[in-house]
Amino acid sequence: MNMSLLTPVTLLRKAREYAHKLWIRVAIMGLLAFVAVAAAPLIENLVPPRLALSLGGQAADRLLQIIANAMLAVTTFSLTVMVSVYRASSNQWTPRVHRLIIQDRTTQNTLAVFIGAYVYALLAIILREMGVFADQRAFVLFLMTVVVLAVIVIYLVRWVLHLQSFGSLIDVTRQIEKTACDQFNERLNTPCLGANPLTEPVPERARPVCATQSGYIQQIYPEALNEVAQRFGVTLYMIKAIGHFAFENDPLIMVVDNADAKDSADAKERDGEKDWDALQKNILSCVHLGDLRTYDQDPRFALLVMGEVASKALSPGVNDPGTAIDVISRIGRILSLYKDEVETAQKVKLPHVYVRPLDPVDLIEDGFGALARDGVSTVEVQMRLQSVLTGLMRHPDKGLAAAAKAAALEHLKRARQAIAYDPDWQAVAASATPELREKVTETAPD
Repeated sequence: MNMSLLTPVTLLRKAREYAHKLWIRVAIMGLLAFVAVAAAPLIENLVPPRLALSLGGQAADRLLQIIANAMLAVTTFSLTVMVSVYRASSNQWTPRVHRLIIQDRTTQNTLAVFIGAYVYALLAIILREMGVFADQRAFVLFLMTVVVLAVIVIYLVRWVLHLQSFGSLIDVTRQIEKTACDQFNERLNTPCLGANPLTEPVPERARPVCATQSGYIQQIYPEALNEVAQRFGVTLYMIKAIGHFAFENDPLIMVVDNADAKDSADAKERDGEKDWDALQKNILSCVHLGDLRTYDQDPRFALLVMGEVASKALSPGVNDPGTAIDVISRIGRILSLYKDEVETAQKVKLPHVYVRPLDPVDLIEDGFGALARDGVSTVEVQMRLQSVLTGLMRHPDKGLAAAAKAAALEHLKRARQAIAYDPDWQAVAASATPELREKVTETAPD
């Protein structure tokens, strides 16, 4: 077992990963139900006899029966609504949205509370029938049941209000934008995941650690990788970014021995001394591959999904350019958060690991590439696209500004060939900068 995965930071990353799963919340609420029922008899002994005898067990029985009957029906109804929304969102927008909606906190918390309340009621009823809670001393049980009912009512109201927009286009795009912004802020606050920026070629003497299966790089644990590198006396170069697809036996990480080699013979001798199999096993345990891309640690994926929503809206079956225009503005807001990771990585927390920084060219292409091609002949879409790219051209980061300018020129050239009606083309051209208009005019065919 790789003990580096047991560091506090890595365990926190794992806990955040599991916190998105519904069954974890359901299990926690079920456990709290057990604790509440088990604590009731203990607390009952601390209540003054006069107060404890003021309420009988029949009062609690009625409330417990209401909870047991209602929660089963409400949970079944909520699951039906949830599944219907998941399927509708996948068909209407993009299947990648489905996995984001599954992680909706309000939905998960509501279902967990409903199931937890149902478990609480069943346990209390069983213990009442077994005589654990006597009829003459059920005061604490009654109060706990009232508290559970209050929690149910609060979450039921929240659930009803949430259903007013749950699964709608505005709600979906807001969730994607929030996820993208959160991932961007997390990545940019710890540039290159806290490691060194990989901007130079990897040393030639580096040895590859290859993937043992094909799949997307879903998540890495950089703190654990740094500890592994420090323990084995090597430096690790992450040559594939999170979200990239790796085939079996594709190099994932390049390993360089920190000891300086005098000649090739000395290098081979040291390599033989290293426990290479153990090193590879430790490294691969810190890199998770799967069949699907995930939003964790991958801000580019959220941009791609946002672009897919716009592309689906521009399809002939939907024909909703207004959605594409809204998505373009949201992508512009997301990209405005960008900072150069090389310049901001002043204090490196993980000195034994190198990670490639985010490329602004890739970010622009992820967000605007597909929707710009699908909406190439839609005047309103091209106008908003040029307007947003013009705004990004004024971004303080020179790399993002240059990438936005190159993308604006490319999309303007494509629109010039696709839009035949001259007034429509003039409207699109007016949204671009004078410099780009002149370049497109000069290269336009007669």
